[in-house]
Amino acid sequence: MDLPVEKWKLYISQKLTSLQPLLKEQLCHSMSLRDSFLHSLTLLHPEDEEYLLRLSRYYCVKKDPKMTLSCKEKGNKWFRKKEYRTAAVLYSRAGSPEMAVCYANHSAALFHLGQFEVCLEDIKRAQGGGYPEELLPKLLLRKANCLLSLGRFQEATEALDSMEEKMSAVQSLEAASHRVLLSKFNQLKLKACKGKSGSVCQPAVSDRIQKDLEPWEESSRISCASASVSLNFSACKGRHLVAAKDILPGEILVREEAFVSVLCPGESLLLQGSAEAMLNGQPANEDLHCHHCLKQLLSPVPCQGCSYAKYCSHACAQLAWRTYHSRECSFGGLLLTLGVFCHVALRLVLVAGLAEVSTLIKQSHTEEVVTEPVAEAPAPSVVVEENSASSIPGCDADGRYSSSYQAIFCLLPHTEKHSLELRLLCSLSVAALCKRLGEAGLEAFISGKSTPEDQGGPEAGKACPEWEVPGEAMLRHMLQLQCNAQAVSALHVSGAENGPVASSKQVRVATALYPVVSLLNHSCEPNTSVTFSSRTAEVRALQSIPRGQEILHCYGPHRCRMGAAERRKRLLSQYFFECCCPPCLEELQPNSGNRASSQGGLFQGLLHCSSGACEVRVHEDHFQHQLCDLQLQAEAALELLQCGHPDQSMELLLKCRLDAKRFLSPAHLMVGEIEDRLAQAYVTLGKWQEAAGHLRSSIQTVEAHYGPSSIEAGQELFKLAQVLFNGRAVPEALHTIQEAENVLSRHFGPQSTQLQELQEMKACLEELLRGGGASAASARAKMS
Repeated sequence: MDLPVEKWKLYISQKLTSLQPLLKEQLCHSMSLRDSFLHSLTLLHPEDEEYLLRLSRYYCVKKDPKMTLSCKEKGNKWFRKKEYRTAAVLYSRAGSPEMAVCYANHSAALFHLGQFEVCLEDIKRAQGGGYPEELLPKLLLRKANCLLSLGRFQEATEALDSMEEKMSAVQSLEAASHRVLLSKFNQLKLKACKGKSGSVCQPAVSDRIQKDLEPWEESSRISCASASVSLNFSACKGRHLVAAKDILPGEILVREEAFVSVLCPGESLLLQGSAEAMLNGQPANEDLHCHHCLKQLLSPVPCQGCSYAKYCSHACAQLAWRTYHSRECSFGGLLLTLGVFCHVALRLVLVAGLAEVSTLIKQSHTEEVVTEPVAEAPAPSVVVEENSASSIPGCDADGRYSSSYQAIFCLLPHTEKHSLELRLLCSLSVAALCKRLGEAGLEAFISGKSTPEDQGGPEAGKACPEWEVPGEAMLRHMLQLQCNAQAVSALHVSGAENGPVASSKQVRVATALYPVVSLLNHSCEPNTSVTFSSRTAEVRALQSIPRGQEILHCYGPHRCRMGAAERRKRLLSQYFFECCCPPCLEELQPNSGNRASSQGGLFQGLLHCSSGACEVRVHEDHFQHQLCDLQLQAEAALELLQCGHPDQSMELLLKCRLDAKRFLSPAHLMVGEIEDRLAQAYVTLGKWQEAAGHLRSSIQTVEAHYGPSSIEAGQELFKLAQVLFNGRAVPEALHTIQEAENVLSRHFGPQSTQLQELQEMKACLEELLRGGGASAASARAKMS
């Protein structure tokens, strides 16, 4: 996903093996980024380019009228089965020349899903896109239905009046269709009249109103950072952030929009190729999120040039096209083949512009770069003074650190520390991309004129000399991303969205670069949490941070998830430093009683004999087979639950639970997942106390794996609060709501949607406790 597809990686690996020993030795010696790029241009032969071109055709994202028709037909098939979500996904993948019809079909699916506001947007797009006149009455009927559902009776009446005019004008309607439409028209007309004459108009569906972002004071020295933090520098730690004053738990420290972000393609697209993936009704990242701002998509606006990119609005589509996509669009298949890191590297150059890139490249050839490790180490540091800050990489002449391309450029690529195979893979990938882009000519590329992807064949050695600058910059960025890329995640909800309890999990959505967030050093037990809202990263304090203490983030290996030895191995492999954070030093002390204590039970119990009476370990292959079988059964149980068979689902899940106890540790995530699904089954049957019991077991597993203050633990506590609220277990529900608030507020702040819902539940329960009468009856009605 981040790196190129496996076939290209294998091809480059074989190419490296076949190189002459003398040439291989030359590559092993430390080369400048410029020399590496230029050398790769000579190593990239026509047959290499031809092979890459064949691979990219497998992921071709050019618009195909035949594929559009297939997506529409398959969407209609799922619509008739009342599988509206799957139908909506397929309609969104279809495009021109029948875009207006696809918008109308998509609106029908959204209407059945209760998404009335977004349905109206699709109807507007269909009308503006040349929807057939003879079909307009049916579309206007749906529009009136949406408006009535939203309580907008006057607008509904106007839509019905327009429908009446269209029905009179259209002569091609069959008699039967005309009678059906007329009957529905009369019903809605009566409903609209009653609605207008009523004293109060309450919409059936209303979106939760998001409050303004919580106020904060921005630092005058670091853009996107709070005034509570300051920029420090030391020889061992490099640039890092420390608390400028005492910081409270949940306080926001950084709020930064990504300089660039690239959506991660769905696994089905990479495994099956674009043709099969388009006809697969399973939603993937490219269907669920805007390709520019990363907001969740309900009514996607497709790119007019390719079948891959989709946007949340015309504004996002136009901004993306103007800023970068006009030069990427026709190379979509190639970019999917070369991976997200290569795509991010290209987009960085496009967004920054060739002038700024050239300036910084020239400076890098003449200036000495300050070495900057990223490990937390007990080394002295100094607060950067205003008169010395300009010497720190990334700071401008006034000593201010900005969320800018200059700051990104100054992140270290660690060229000499990457393996030879990775360096060759990155440099040949960038060289191949530059050659393909160079076929359009540098002037056309920079000005945004697109070039058809299949224009001619690659011509070895014909890349413009001007490509040395963007080529070197792209190679630099691709190597930087190994240590500095940020995985953007979002909460994906599965199951019935309007059900009593919905399953949710954090899913990786995109890869992005955040210059200010990149200042955070690592700790295996961090004092901050990073969350995302679309393209914006928010860093909050997980605990009290006293003045002068460093602000730390976890790069992935957390003490709750693995032992110190494995954490240090992973950090050294990817980030090139030996972690010396207090948890690592503590666990690695001889005879330490705390050594990997949080995870010992998890990893010690994974491979023990299923009888439990001996110390013999089961062979790993056998264990993996058992685990795979258990996962398949749990998935089957979830499908039964979603299809309305909770009793059968529960029976299968109880069997899974028994099987899991035979060979898995209680702290294994699969055990928690089974408990969570059992809770869902009991919720479906209205057995709230039983559901709460299974959720408590799930919480124990999640806390053992992620920690009690983790986002994952907060999400499980949120679900438990919902269950106890619906089960009217008032004292316990209030206690759980408080626990969930304490955890989630540290990650998302007080104004998140979940925090608002918890506060509403708390108010309702407190009203119920205060006394009987009308107030208690009102509270009970809210709980129903």
